[in-house]
Amino acid sequence: MPPALTAAPGYQVRRLYQAYLAIWVRAVDATLTGPQYAVLTAVDAAPGHDQRSMASAVALDTSTMADVARRLENRGLIVRRTAAADGRRKLLYLTEEGERVLRAARDRARQLDERLLTPYEPGRRDDLMRLLTSLADHWEGLAQDS
Repeated sequence: MPPALTAAPGYQVRRLYQAYLAIWVRAVDATLTGPQYAVLTAVDAAPGHDQRSMASAVALDTSTMADVARRLENRGLIVRRTAAADGRRKLLYLTEEGERVLRAARDRARQLDERLLTPYEPGRRDDLMRLLTSLADHWEGLAQDS
C-alpha cells in the first residue's frame, strides 16, 4: 500500500468498515444489515418516535432512513403509523417478529463486539471507544459544516 493511503485516516476507517461488514454477515445476520439493526435498536428504545428523529439517532440521512424503514416494514419487523397531528410524520413501532429478530441479533452483535475488541484489555477498550466516539463526533461536525 502506498504510504499516502496508509497514513490517511479515511482509508483506515474504510478498511475497518469493509471488514466489519464482512464479519457482520457471517457472525450476526446475513439478511439484517447494520443500519437495519441500528433502526430496530432505536425503535426498541423509543417506540412511537418519528422516522426523522430515528434517522438522526442512528446517523442515517432521511432518504436512507425511509428506505431502511420500508424494508423493515416489508419484512414485518416494524410498523409505520401516520401521526394523527401531522400526516407527513411516520411513527415507528416494533412488531413481535421485530422484537424476536432484534433479541437474537443483539446477542450475536454483543459477541461480535467482544471478538472485535479482543486485542485490547478492558481498560483500553473503554479508551478506544471514547476515542472512536470523539472522532465520529468530530467528523460528523465537519460534515455538517461543509
